[in-house]
Amino acid sequence: MDISKLDSEKLYYSFVSGAQEVIKNKNNLNEINVFPVADGDTGSNLSSTMHAIILEAKISGSVKETMSSIADAALTGARGNSGIIIAQYINGIFLSLMDEEMITIPSFAETVKKAVPYAYQAISDPVEGTIITVIREWADAVYSHRDLSATFSELFSKSLVTANKSLEATTSRLKVLQDSRVVDSGAKGFVYFLQGFATFLRTGKVDLEVSDDPVDLAFNEELIHSQGEIHHRYCTEALLSGDAIDLEALKAELALYGDSLIVAGNDHKARIHIHANAPEQVFQVLRKKGVILQQKADDMVRQNESAFDRKYATALITDSIADIPQTMLDRYQVHMLPLNLNFDNTSYLDKVTMTPELFYPLLEEAIEYPKSSQPNPSVVEKYLETVLSHYDEVIILTVAKEQSGTNSVFQNAVSKKLHEGKKIAVIDSKRNSGAEGLLVMKAAEMIAAETPFDDVVSTIERLRDRTNIFVSVNNLKYMVRSGRLSKVSGMAAMSINLKPVVSIDAKGKGSIAEKAFSEKGNEKKLFRLLEKVNEQQKVSRYAIVHANNPEKAEAYRKRSVALFGKEPEYIMNISTIVGMSAGVGTVAISYMCEEES
Repeated sequence: MDISKLDSEKLYYSFVSGAQEVIKNKNNLNEINVFPVADGDTGSNLSSTMHAIILEAKISGSVKETMSSIADAALTGARGNSGIIIAQYINGIFLSLMDEEMITIPSFAETVKKAVPYAYQAISDPVEGTIITVIREWADAVYSHRDLSATFSELFSKSLVTANKSLEATTSRLKVLQDSRVVDSGAKGFVYFLQGFATFLRTGKVDLEVSDDPVDLAFNEELIHSQGEIHHRYCTEALLSGDAIDLEALKAELALYGDSLIVAGNDHKARIHIHANAPEQVFQVLRKKGVILQQKADDMVRQNESAFDRKYATALITDSIADIPQTMLDRYQVHMLPLNLNFDNTSYLDKVTMTPELFYPLLEEAIEYPKSSQPNPSVVEKYLETVLSHYDEVIILTVAKEQSGTNSVFQNAVSKKLHEGKKIAVIDSKRNSGAEGLLVMKAAEMIAAETPFDDVVSTIERLRDRTNIFVSVNNLKYMVRSGRLSKVSGMAAMSINLKPVVSIDAKGKGSIAEKAFSEKGNEKKLFRLLEKVNEQQKVSRYAIVHANNPEKAEAYRKRSVALFGKEPEYIMNISTIVGMSAGVGTVAISYMCEEES
């Protein structure tokens, strides 16, 4: 098809065709992803970015308006380092495009060349020999062939030769790519996009059938990966909306918190990407700049281990309600899915983008009390898909079904994956907080000891009835504000200074185990309950968790050591979601009574 000018419709379908080509090659791009971190998700991130273009972009009356829609969709849906760079380049094309009825070959060439600096400006430390180089060299080739091409198909045919040569050269330009014998995955994704774009210009057809089947690599048949060193753990991203966002100032401020920083967008919408060890600090900066519309923080250490350094044949997944130290999660390579904490008009990720240390001081200032929510089903499906791509056996241990819909979300996600022939068990812990944490710890130890899959599942299901928690609640106002206790009942209880000891019943519901009317009486009754349990079943392990009250936790430790004759497995700050209901100052002791062999 001889196209010498692009109207709104042809421009739109060219981008859709390019997006489709990237989506088709998602698995291939994941497999060759080693830079900047070998976390195997470039294809998934680019696919997400391209899906947003297909789903959100619209054909408008002018090419400028259509390009604006495409750019906005790309920016909103952008994921990952490469996805955000491409989105910013598309945004640069929109900003550089003249408001004309049709796009000619010369004006297109001028536009794609002028858009290159926008992509560079978004990156805090551009690395040549990656996607940014291929974008620049392709744009230069388009510009050099602008007067020598009669049609857009001819223009793309000539410029793709340069793009492919630039892509092949990435292997030799970066040592990590050379060692792994691969091209840069983001650059490869961009070339796939150009190929799809060119297909529509040549045929006038868009392939609406999208396949996720892997495609053979164009340049390498054998892939050799190395784990490499990850300096910043979380691939952190956000979509920020504001009235006057200063992209350069924001980039300078965020540069203090990590590397691989990209700040793309405009003065009213910004997409941020950064590799950080403390993503919660990044979001404390962003919350002061505007409204955080989206956020994520992927654990690149666990992703890398799953792909290249698995310790065990079985993967263990839990949720952030399980209070268990990060050191233990790391020791046993446990996967943790954070639940959502809706606070200050933003949905944060429990323990990842909102930590107890930050949360509890903010809680006292909150006008509208925060709420929790289970993970989005699509997020869980993608999360599970990633784990299943590396493991054939997966055990999922969740917070009590009676307390959260998380277990059901996992069950639904698993039901969609059973045809893949994987062995998956979703266990309702019927517990939360430290009690759930002890069950996770036990399951992890059994997996590390190479206990058969079915034996791990049956043991944990048996032990959950011998595992529980006693919570010392000294102030009921948090339960009232969180809605766990009605205002009428709460005010009545507070008027008589009620300080209950809360536990969990056999079904997983919260229940009052004892009532006291002073802090001293509360502590006395809690330990009397523990003494009774220890006499009847013999506590084999225990843990102490608290909501910003290390002093009281230490006092409980001393009494517990005297009672059980052993130190706790761990002492830690509890999940922000558990803490917002139990309240600041809460201390709890969880325990497990294992059966004698």
